[in-house]
Amino acid sequence: MATTINSTSFNGETLEIIAFRLHDQEFCVKTTTIREIRGWAPSTPIPHAPADVIGVMNLRGSVIPIIDLAYKLGMKSTVANERSAIVVAEVHNMVIGMLVDRVSDILTIPSSQVQPVPEISASFDKSFSEGIIANEHGMICFLNLAKMFKGTEIEDLAA
Repeated sequence: MATTINSTSFNGETLEIIAFRLHDQEFCVKTTTIREIRGWAPSTPIPHAPADVIGVMNLRGSVIPIIDLAYKLGMKSTVANERSAIVVAEVHNMVIGMLVDRVSDILTIPSSQVQPVPEISASFDKSFSEGIIANEHGMICFLNLAKMFKGTEIEDLAA
């Protein structure tokens, strides 16, 4: 029998999520963190930026950092193409863009469908993930953007 997360963030509620692909894997985040989804447009590189920062782009007069989300998650970097998208999110009161291969779907799911990330090893850090969603099409890793981008890291991107 599947175990569900007993967390204050998932108290028997329904969750609205946006699912997207990175390489051959599906990920998702809560829609409440998302501001908009944009088609891919080249960004301006920044010298000496962290390895996961592709560059910056102008979003209606505001300059925002663009993050290679695959690289941030320990995967090989995403090579942007015409199907790629920038998922614009607000994390720790700062707006960032995340490069994804493509946006898959917007879903409403019961919180009971989110299962905990299994323990893999003592050194495994599962804090980037809220859990795993298993559905008829496969599994979706539910990301926690607030833990992926620590407050000080976000401030450094803005500097």
